Amino acid sequence: MTSDRLSKLDKRHQQRMQRKKIVVDAGISHATEERGVLIVHTGNGKGKSSAAFGMVARALGHNMRVAVIQFGKGRTATGEELFFKKILSNHYHVMGEGFTWETQDRQQDIRTAEGAWKKASEYLTNSDFDLIVLDELNIILKHKYLLLQNILTTLQNRPKMQHVIVTGRAAQPELIEIADTVTDMQNTKHAYKAGVCAQKGIEL
Repeated sequence: MTSDRLSKLDKRHQQRMQRKKIVVDAGISHATEERGVLIVHTGNGKGKSSAAFGMVARALGHNMRVAVIQFGKGRTATGEELFFKKILSNHYHVMGEGFTWETQDRQQDIRTAEGAWKKASEYLTNSDFDLIVLDELNIILKHKYLLLQNILTTLQNRPKMQHVIVTGRAAQPELIEIADTVTDMQNTKHAYKAGVCAQKGIEL
Protein backbone atom coordinates (compact mmCIF):
# COMPACT_ATOMS: atom_id res chain seq x y z
CA MET A 1 0.00 0.00 0.00
CA THR A 2 1.38 3.37 -0.97
CA SER A 3 2.08 6.02 1.64
CA ASP A 4 -0.48 8.28 -0.06
CA ARG A 5 -3.17 5.57 0.21
CA LEU A 6 -2.25 4.88 3.84
CA SER A 7 -2.46 8.58 4.62
CA LYS A 8 -6.01 8.74 3.23
CA LEU A 9 -7.09 5.71 5.29
CA ASP A 10 -5.58 7.22 8.43
CA LYS A 11 -7.34 10.52 7.73
CA ARG A 12 -10.74 8.84 7.27
CA HIS A 13 -10.20 6.83 10.44
CA GLN A 14 -9.38 9.99 12.38
CA GLN A 15 -12.50 11.71 11.05
CA ARG A 16 -14.70 8.73 12.01
CA MET A 17 -13.23 8.64 15.51
CA GLN A 18 -13.76 12.38 15.90
CA ARG A 19 -17.43 11.96 15.00
CA LYS A 20 -17.72 8.98 17.35
CA LYS A 21 -16.13 10.92 20.20
CA ILE A 22 -18.79 13.62 19.87
CA VAL A 23 -21.53 10.99 20.20
CA VAL A 24 -19.85 9.21 23.12
CA ASP A 25 -19.14 12.44 25.00
CA ALA A 26 -22.75 13.54 24.55
CA GLY A 27 -23.97 10.25 26.00
CA ILE A 28 -21.63 10.52 28.99
CA SER A 29 -22.72 14.08 29.72
CA HIS A 30 -26.37 12.99 29.60
CA ALA A 31 -25.91 10.10 32.06
CA THR A 32 -25.66 11.96 35.38
CA GLU A 33 -27.93 9.94 37.70
CA GLU A 34 -26.14 7.99 40.43
CA ARG A 35 -27.91 4.98 41.91
CA GLY A 36 -27.66 1.23 42.20
CA VAL A 37 -28.57 -0.78 39.12
CA LEU A 38 -30.36 -4.08 38.68
CA ILE A 39 -28.58 -6.30 36.15
CA VAL A 40 -29.97 -9.51 34.65
CA HIS A 41 -27.84 -12.11 32.86
CA THR A 42 -30.06 -14.62 31.09
CA GLY A 43 -30.27 -16.77 27.95
CA ASN A 44 -29.22 -20.31 27.02
CA GLY A 45 -25.60 -19.40 26.32
CA LYS A 46 -22.57 -19.94 28.53
CA GLY A 47 -21.17 -17.16 30.70
CA LYS A 48 -24.01 -15.73 32.81
CA SER A 49 -22.49 -16.53 36.19
CA SER A 50 -18.97 -16.01 34.84
CA ALA A 51 -19.88 -12.46 33.83
CA ALA A 52 -21.37 -11.81 37.26
CA PHE A 53 -18.20 -12.98 39.00
CA GLY A 54 -16.14 -10.78 36.72
CA MET A 55 -18.14 -7.87 38.12
CA VAL A 56 -17.54 -9.17 41.64
CA ALA A 57 -13.80 -8.95 40.97
CA ARG A 58 -14.24 -5.42 39.62
CA ALA A 59 -16.23 -4.34 42.68
CA LEU A 60 -13.69 -5.84 45.07
CA GLY A 61 -11.00 -3.91 43.23
CA HIS A 62 -12.85 -0.75 44.29
CA ASN A 63 -13.06 -1.98 47.92
CA MET A 64 -16.81 -2.44 47.65
CA ARG A 65 -18.65 -4.81 49.97
CA VAL A 66 -20.03 -7.80 48.09
CA ALA A 67 -22.30 -10.72 48.95
CA VAL A 68 -23.08 -13.79 46.84
CA ILE A 69 -26.06 -16.11 47.20
CA GLN A 70 -26.13 -19.13 44.91
CA PHE A 71 -29.61 -20.61 44.54
CA GLY A 72 -29.16 -23.57 42.21
CA LYS A 73 -25.68 -24.90 42.87
CA GLY A 74 -24.21 -26.83 45.72
CA ARG A 75 -23.36 -30.45 44.94
CA THR A 76 -19.88 -29.68 43.60
CA ALA A 77 -17.68 -26.71 44.52
CA THR A 78 -17.07 -24.43 41.54
CA GLY A 79 -13.88 -22.52 40.84
CA GLU A 80 -15.54 -19.22 41.70
CA GLU A 81 -16.65 -20.60 45.07
CA LEU A 82 -13.17 -21.91 45.85
CA PHE A 83 -11.65 -18.54 44.98
CA PHE A 84 -14.16 -15.91 46.11
CA LYS A 85 -15.19 -17.64 49.33
CA LYS A 86 -11.66 -17.04 50.61
CA ILE A 87 -12.18 -13.32 50.03
CA LEU A 88 -15.86 -12.90 50.90
CA SER A 89 -15.77 -15.38 53.78
CA ASN A 90 -19.16 -15.35 55.55
CA HIS A 91 -20.78 -13.38 52.73
CA TYR A 92 -20.53 -16.17 50.14
CA HIS A 93 -23.51 -18.51 50.47
CA VAL A 94 -23.99 -21.70 48.46
CA MET A 95 -27.59 -22.54 49.29
CA GLY A 96 -28.66 -24.89 46.51
CA GLU A 97 -28.72 -28.66 46.71
CA GLY A 98 -27.86 -29.32 43.09
CA PHE A 99 -29.69 -28.79 39.83
CA THR A 100 -33.44 -29.41 39.74
CA TRP A 101 -33.02 -32.46 37.49
CA GLU A 102 -30.77 -33.95 40.18
CA THR A 103 -32.89 -33.23 43.26
CA GLN A 104 -36.16 -34.29 41.58
CA ASP A 105 -38.05 -33.13 44.67
CA ARG A 106 -40.14 -30.00 44.21
CA GLN A 107 -41.02 -29.51 47.88
CA GLN A 108 -37.37 -29.86 48.89
CA ASP A 109 -36.39 -27.37 46.19
CA ILE A 110 -39.01 -24.92 47.46
CA ARG A 111 -37.73 -25.15 51.04
CA THR A 112 -34.16 -24.68 49.86
CA ALA A 113 -35.14 -21.68 47.74
CA GLU A 114 -37.03 -20.10 50.64
CA GLY A 115 -33.97 -20.42 52.87
CA ALA A 116 -31.74 -18.89 50.22
CA TRP A 117 -34.15 -16.00 49.64
CA LYS A 118 -34.34 -15.33 53.39
CA LYS A 119 -30.56 -14.95 53.41
CA ALA A 120 -30.64 -12.80 50.26
CA SER A 121 -33.27 -10.53 51.80
CA GLU A 122 -30.94 -9.76 54.72
CA TYR A 123 -28.44 -8.29 52.27
CA LEU A 124 -31.06 -6.58 50.10
CA THR A 125 -32.11 -4.48 53.10
CA ASN A 126 -28.57 -3.71 54.27
CA SER A 127 -27.10 -0.52 52.83
CA ASP A 128 -23.61 -1.56 53.98
CA PHE A 129 -23.41 -3.90 50.98
CA ASP A 130 -22.70 -2.43 47.57
CA LEU A 131 -23.16 -5.44 45.27
CA ILE A 132 -25.32 -8.53 45.68
CA VAL A 133 -25.15 -11.49 43.29
CA LEU A 134 -28.25 -13.70 43.15
CA ASP A 135 -26.83 -16.56 41.13
CA GLU A 136 -29.38 -18.82 39.35
CA LEU A 137 -32.35 -17.01 40.87
CA ASN A 138 -33.99 -16.96 37.42
CA ILE A 139 -34.34 -20.75 37.45
CA ILE A 140 -35.98 -20.61 40.86
CA LEU A 141 -38.51 -18.09 39.57
CA LYS A 142 -39.11 -20.07 36.38
CA HIS A 143 -40.15 -23.10 38.47
CA LYS A 144 -42.25 -20.86 40.77
CA TYR A 145 -40.44 -21.97 43.90
CA LEU A 146 -40.76 -18.39 45.19
CA LEU A 147 -43.45 -15.75 44.70
CA LEU A 148 -42.28 -13.49 41.90
CA GLN A 149 -44.03 -10.39 43.21
CA ASN A 150 -42.28 -10.68 46.58
CA ILE A 151 -38.93 -10.82 44.79
CA LEU A 152 -39.72 -7.82 42.60
CA THR A 153 -40.90 -5.75 45.56
CA THR A 154 -37.76 -6.47 47.58
CA LEU A 155 -35.51 -5.67 44.62
CA GLN A 156 -37.28 -2.38 43.99
CA ASN A 157 -37.15 -1.37 47.66
CA ARG A 158 -33.46 -2.18 48.23
CA PRO A 159 -31.03 0.59 49.32
CA LYS A 160 -30.66 3.26 46.66
CA MET A 161 -26.96 2.76 45.92
CA GLN A 162 -26.98 -1.04 46.03
CA HIS A 163 -26.28 -2.97 42.82
CA VAL A 164 -27.80 -6.41 42.18
CA ILE A 165 -26.97 -9.04 39.56
CA VAL A 166 -29.47 -11.82 38.86
CA THR A 167 -28.34 -14.76 36.74
CA GLY A 168 -29.92 -17.81 35.17
CA ARG A 169 -31.86 -18.93 32.13
CA ALA A 170 -35.44 -17.94 31.41
CA ALA A 171 -35.61 -14.60 33.22
CA GLN A 172 -39.22 -13.67 33.86
CA PRO A 173 -40.63 -10.79 31.77
CA GLU A 174 -41.58 -8.87 34.91
CA LEU A 175 -37.99 -9.00 36.15
CA ILE A 176 -36.67 -7.90 32.78
CA GLU A 177 -39.12 -5.01 32.87
CA ILE A 178 -37.76 -3.54 36.12
CA ALA A 179 -34.09 -4.29 35.37
CA ASP A 180 -31.71 -1.54 34.27
CA THR A 181 -29.39 -3.73 32.20
CA VAL A 182 -30.30 -7.07 30.62
CA THR A 183 -27.94 -9.33 28.68
CA ASP A 184 -29.38 -12.32 26.81
CA MET A 185 -26.55 -14.77 26.20
CA GLN A 186 -27.09 -17.23 23.34
CA ASN A 187 -25.13 -20.24 22.17
CA THR A 188 -23.48 -20.05 18.80
CA LYS A 189 -21.37 -23.12 19.53
CA HIS A 190 -20.58 -25.16 22.64
CA ALA A 191 -17.97 -27.86 23.21
CA TYR A 192 -20.53 -29.93 25.16
CA LYS A 193 -22.49 -30.52 21.96
CA ALA A 194 -19.37 -32.08 20.46
CA GLY A 195 -19.04 -34.46 23.40
CA VAL A 196 -16.50 -32.51 25.46
CA CYS A 197 -17.21 -32.84 29.19
CA ALA A 198 -17.25 -29.89 31.59
CA GLN A 199 -13.72 -28.66 32.24
CA LYS A 200 -12.19 -27.25 35.44
CA GLY A 201 -11.71 -23.53 35.16
CA ILE A 202 -14.11 -23.34 32.22
CA GLU A 203 -17.46 -24.76 33.31
CA LEU A 204 -16.52 -25.88 36.84
